Amino acid sequence: MLLQTSNKELKRRNEKAKRILSEKDLEGFCLFSPTYIFYFTGFSFIATERPIALLFNSEKDVMELVVPALEKDHVEDLPSFIQAESYPEYPGKNHPMNFVKKRINDLGLDKKSACLGIDSDGYAGGYGYKGPSLSETLDHSEVENIKETLDKTMMVKSPEEIEMIKESARWGNLAHRLLQEYSAPGMIETEISERASFEASMAMIKTLGEDYSLTKYGSRPASANFRGQIGSKSAIPHAITTNAKLKEGDILITGASSEVGGYISELERTMVLGKPTAKQEKYFNLIVELQDLALDTIEPGIPCSKVDEVVRKFYKDKGIWEHWRHHVGHALGYRMHEAPFFDLGDETIIEPGMVFSVEPGIFIPGFAGFRHSDTVLVTEDGIEYITYYPRDLESLTID
Repeated sequence: MLLQTSNKELKRRNEKAKRILSEKDLEGFCLFSPTYIFYFTGFSFIATERPIALLFNSEKDVMELVVPALEKDHVEDLPSFIQAESYPEYPGKNHPMNFVKKRINDLGLDKKSACLGIDSDGYAGGYGYKGPSLSETLDHSEVENIKETLDKTMMVKSPEEIEMIKESARWGNLAHRLLQEYSAPGMIETEISERASFEASMAMIKTLGEDYSLTKYGSRPASANFRGQIGSKSAIPHAITTNAKLKEGDILITGASSEVGGYISELERTMVLGKPTAKQEKYFNLIVELQDLALDTIEPGIPCSKVDEVVRKFYKDKGIWEHWRHHVGHALGYRMHEAPFFDLGDETIIEPGMVFSVEPGIFIPGFAGFRHSDTVLVTEDGIEYITYYPRDLESLTID
């Protein structure tokens, strides 16, 4: 069972980086995003005011992490083909971006008639960070933003990534089962979520053993929650937890996932607490129809926009357009939301190996919201379900 990205996989990504730079006629790159740094190195860290940069000289095949001294011991376990250099502290007498510039020079990446790939023109910051842009720092090289190219490179998942996403779905499924089991009138949403998430996380840790560890700061092994989407608040797609108390008749929109090697899945369900009313049953059945339509439309070779186009037509044909709030879904993997998107404005061609959430919703202010979300893998001839929790009304009605 694979629980972390292998060095062999990282080597393959190293070759991907070379191809990107060759195609764009770039000398190398300087990346600041924790996402891209993790993708190419497997190194996960807490991003603060201290810049961390990944440098790569394609011709010399040298990949180097520039980190603050407090991360010096943290990078000792990097694969042997990734080296590391550290600077003292931020802001310091000599700003960290000057150290980044020095390392770029030492790697032979700042020279006349050269161009350097970047994901942003300098460290994005936060935590009170202030500093110069990378282009201001360099003496000679021009810079070219390759963020869109990097995102495109990450769209088609490798067998390793797919394996970890599937393992994530397994534990998200357990967390959701516990969430449903513990949901009852009079219970507070936080109490239910914490209990389900804790028990699923402990089962996950005990089952996977010492080889399992969290990759992302602030995450937990497995989680399931309502995120405030309870009763009439379920009509707010991105509600925030309010510690609501469940009561009979509530519509509950849930979410569950887990982290395996930095990768995640997405599982959402609409549940009914008590016997459904005729109106609840009507919209529940419509949301299943909507999701089925989207799932049946997905296939390799068509643009992402086509899925959204077909689903939007359903809203209009059924007279429920006023209850539409968002596109059909999005890619996911290391990040919960990744490109491409099932949206009218996204013409990306769907390819085998892409992983998507499929989550059209119906949201009726003052009444309730209805949404299922499943994670699916695009195959050569259609899709494969990664999440597999029941979707029918009977299974999701809590007596």
